[in-house]
Amino acid sequence: MTKIIMLLALCALLFGTSIFPGNAQSLKEVELTAKAFGVKLQHLDVLDLKDIETAFRAASKGRAEAVLMMVAGGVASAHRTKIVDLAVKSRLPVIYQGRAYVEVGRLMTYGVNLPDLDRRAATYVDKILKGAKPADLPVQQPTKFELIINLKAAKQIGLTIPPNVLARANKVLR
Repeated sequence: MTKIIMLLALCALLFGTSIFPGNAQSLKEVELTAKAFGVKLQHLDVLDLKDIETAFRAASKGRAEAVLMMVAGGVASAHRTKIVDLAVKSRLPVIYQGRAYVEVGRLMTYGVNLPDLDRRAATYVDKILKGAKPADLPVQQPTKFELIINLKAAKQIGLTIPPNVLARANKVLR
């Protein structure tokens, strides 16, 4: 238990939107990973502010030890302050999708390095503009991932991040 799963311990709550294309596969992967680590996972669809509030109430009532926030786009952006307030009020560590969330005060993110994906996509655009057929280009998987932790956010909820986790982080915000 020396990885991020330390924060998940026994129970986690997953906020996501399984109704959007592509999210069903992500949800399956998260469920498989949770099962492999013995983490009880409860999934709640989040489509608006009411759902976010309901989800945090469920997390508190269910004694969740962490939240994996897989809500992206307008819902998360429009209500980012409320999400942080609810996380602090609930004293729950929340793991978000994307570096930008942590840089504005949220606890942590672990995921694909988006600038690297953008750079790699640009090489495909270059090849296509030079005449390559898109169907002939190989499908690639992400190769760079990043863990970013915000210690100020951790302090707000009374969470101490273990030194071995901090040592693995690509970036620690103080």
